[in-house]
Amino acid sequence: MKHLPSLKNLFYLVNLHQEQNFNRAAKVCHVSQSTLSSGIQNLEEQLGHQLIERDHKSFMFTAIGEEVVLRSRKLLTDVDDLVELVRNQGEPMTGEIRLGCIPTIAPFLLSRVVRHCQQTYPQLSLLLKEDTTDRLLESLGKGELDLLLLALPVDTRGYHKMKVGVDPFKMVVHKDLQADFHNPVDYQLLPDESIFLLQSEHCITGHAISACQLSDSAKVNPFAATSLHTLVQMVNSKLGTTFLPQMAIDSGILNDTELEVINPPGEAPYRDIGLVWRQTTSRISTFRNLGLEIEKLLSQAQQKAA
Repeated sequence: MKHLPSLKNLFYLVNLHQEQNFNRAAKVCHVSQSTLSSGIQNLEEQLGHQLIERDHKSFMFTAIGEEVVLRSRKLLTDVDDLVELVRNQGEPMTGEIRLGCIPTIAPFLLSRVVRHCQQTYPQLSLLLKEDTTDRLLESLGKGELDLLLLALPVDTRGYHKMKVGVDPFKMVVHKDLQADFHNPVDYQLLPDESIFLLQSEHCITGHAISACQLSDSAKVNPFAATSLHTLVQMVNSKLGTTFLPQMAIDSGILNDTELEVINPPGEAPYRDIGLVWRQTTSRISTFRNLGLEIEKLLSQAQQKAA
């Protein structure tokens, strides 16, 4: 059998590529810088090719080095999945799940999910990360996360997805301005720059524009908020209106404000909520079961709010 490269050395290489710094990569790998450097040199000797061009101040990955990093990420992810398969054989809903979630869902749902799992599945541990959709999908592909909780639709080619619920959009406006809004609302009659939205990297902005058919960009204020809470404060200052997901409203985001909820015009706009995972994972049963539990939590919240 061929003398295969060490997974440990591949791990060193991937983290060096991620950090682009020997010292930081060594800290991530919990080894000394000399150990990491030696491991990568051993890997180069085993493979018979230079993976990194070095001088006394800097380094860069060679073309073959970039390809080795890309394949090593997938290999290490597959090894992690293999370990989880054996560890959880016959025992779904156990072990750790590194769960990523977007900021327009995380504050309003994750605490309920975690509490429910602690009570119902005490052997299951959720490790949480909040980030934008694009960065979460990148982390999932690299094997840094196991499962994502996102707003759909998003481009999930190469991944499996499971819809777990529907989250309607509502408009909110200060009570002193509510009389200025026709019933039903006509977007064309709204003042220019009176609709506040999140920054473009937050997928809820795209969902709102699409679902609510906001074709006239002149109605959208150029100020882009970084969070739903910021949007609430802007609208509470009588500067205009915005769209909020129902789960945020149900979680009390409008508490201590003077904002009123109104229905957007036309067909009820909404976003789908779903789970996304790698097609190669060995934990499909656990992820599906967790999806069913989240579906129940969302349904219970909507019934309570009705």
